[in-house]
Amino acid sequence: MSESPSKKSRMADTSLEQLKAMTVVVADTGDFEAMKKYKPTDATTNPSLILQAANMSQYAPLIDQAVEYGKEKGSNSSDQVSQAMDKLFVLFGCEILKIVPGRVSIEVDARLSFDTAASVAKARKFVSMFEGEGIDKERILIKLASTWEGIQAAKELEEEHGIHCNLTLLFGFAQAVACAEAGVTLISPFVGRILDWYVASTGQKSYESHEDPGVKSVSRIYNYYKKFGYKTVVMGASFRNAGEIRELAGCDLLTIGPKFLEELQNSTKPITQHLSEASAKKHDLEKVELTETKFRWEMNEDQMATEKLSEGIRKFAQDAVKLEKLLLDRLK
Repeated sequence: MSESPSKKSRMADTSLEQLKAMTVVVADTGDFEAMKKYKPTDATTNPSLILQAANMSQYAPLIDQAVEYGKEKGSNSSDQVSQAMDKLFVLFGCEILKIVPGRVSIEVDARLSFDTAASVAKARKFVSMFEGEGIDKERILIKLASTWEGIQAAKELEEEHGIHCNLTLLFGFAQAVACAEAGVTLISPFVGRILDWYVASTGQKSYESHEDPGVKSVSRIYNYYKKFGYKTVVMGASFRNAGEIRELAGCDLLTIGPKFLEELQNSTKPITQHLSEASAKKHDLEKVELTETKFRWEMNEDQMATEKLSEGIRKFAQDAVKLEKLLLDRLK
C-alpha cells in the first residue's frame, strides 16, 4: 500500500512525484512531447521557448497556419508579421492546453515592457483570440515583465477585465511587493538568473543549495506573501540545478525545464518540504509600504535586479525579432 502524501516526503515515489505532492509542477517548455512525458499541471512559454520550438520540423504546420492568418489579417508586411506572431503564440497555447489540465502562460512582447496601455491592449487581444478558439480566459495567464509599467498593466487587467497575469523577469523584493499590492495572480521570480549574477559579480563561484541567492530570494518572497495573506502566488523559475528545485519544495508552483523534470523523474531521493504557509506565519517580518517613487528607488539600489531585468527584456526582445524574421521569410 503506497504512502499517502505527507509534508515531508513520499519514499516510494520518484522525486518528481514527491514534489508534485507539495508543489504545483509547471513545464517550462514549448515542446509538447516533453509535456506529455512529465504530465505537469500548467505550462509556461516565452519568445525564446517558442523560437526553439518553431525551429523543430514537427511544429511546421503551426507556423504555416500562423503565416496564413498573417496574410489574411495584415494590411502590409509589418502588420502581417505582427498578426502571424500573435497567432503563433495562441496556436502554441491551444496545443499546450490539449495536454495540460491547468493553464498556459502567454507572454506579451518584451518591447512593450514600458508601455502600460499597449501591454493591456496586447493582453486583451490574446485573450480574445483564445476565446475565438473556444478557450476560456480562466485557462490563460498573461506574462508581463515586472517593470512598474508592466505591474500597472497587470493591475488594470486583473481589476477591470478579470484577466489573470503572470509577472515575469522578477529578481528583486521591491518587484515582488509591488506585484502583491497590485493583486496580480502569480509571479515568476528567476532563481537561476539571480545565481548567475552573483557568480559573475562576486568572488564566490559556487553555493550550497540552501545558500543559493536565488533560493533565498524566492523563500523570502514566499514567506512575506504568506505572512501577510496576499493572494498572489509564487512560481519559482529559471533553475540552474535540481538542488535549487529541491530547496524550494512547498513553493506554490515551480516551472521546470525538461532536463530537470527528467532528472527528478529518474530519482527516488526524498524531497523535504522547506516552504509552507504555516511556517511563513511564524516569521518576524515587517510589512513594506511601496509607492512608485519608492519602487523606482529600491530598484535603483538593487544592482542585481536592475541589471537582470534589463538584460532579460533585451534577450526576450531579441528572440522576438528572430521569430519575426522567421515568419517574415515564410510570408515572402
